[in-house]
Amino acid sequence: MVWKGRALGADAQIALIGLPENRAALLWPKIEALIDQIEADFSLFRDSTLTRLNQTGYIANTTRAFQTVVAASDRANKATGGVFDPSIQPLWLATAQGTDQAAARDLMGWDKVEWSETDIRLKPNMALTFNGIAQGFAADSIAEYLYGKGFHNILVDMGEVMALGDSGTDPWRVGIAGPQGTRLGEALLQNRALATSSPRGTTIGANAPHVLNPHGDAPLWNTISVSAPSAALADALSTAFCLMDRPAIDAALAQTHNTRLEHIS
Repeated sequence: MVWKGRALGADAQIALIGLPENRAALLWPKIEALIDQIEADFSLFRDSTLTRLNQTGYIANTTRAFQTVVAASDRANKATGGVFDPSIQPLWLATAQGTDQAAARDLMGWDKVEWSETDIRLKPNMALTFNGIAQGFAADSIAEYLYGKGFHNILVDMGEVMALGDSGTDPWRVGIAGPQGTRLGEALLQNRALATSSPRGTTIGANAPHVLNPHGDAPLWNTISVSAPSAALADALSTAFCLMDRPAIDAALAQTHNTRLEHIS
């Protein structure tokens, strides 16, 4: 049984092995409600925890989901030597709108963000984006929810993929596509996630790649795919790896448990 929809601005799909149609009719609305909850935390295009944080600079009593993504972002920031940086949002906006990028860089720096298990505070005029990790987190969250409901053979694609169990007899086969949709290969997944990033899959402003380096350098790769135990981690690493040379990528992989580079071009 397959569900298709939208999540965090991307096409989404869930495949469940052995789901009767009558049970699917009850399950899919719950999945859609869970996606709505995730967007209520991380969307930049509706009222959300994130948009309120960017407007006010402070959120108290953040949700468990928000705390989880902030902590995962911190780990990814450290593993990539600061290349994965959710404080990139001012630079992203300046690049998209053609405004002063140097001024935007002065507002960046994940180390300036103050956060705990209950709240988060930004310096004046800072702003965050979790677009490099939230889709992966969504895939993890939905897979966890479905597993808790007794489904053990699941493929969740929220723009990034989490695969539990198998497709019935074999590991799930997940294609790796380049920025123009060209098939570059595939990964075999079993209790494992896959994320793919192509900086020029989308361009912003004056034809700039949508994946930006906080240090100002251009992307080094066209497409990167990473597999990991969680889709959030794979998502963050694939985003950052587009901006890192191979020795730095290898060093980051060595610092993160059970992660693999599935494709680089």
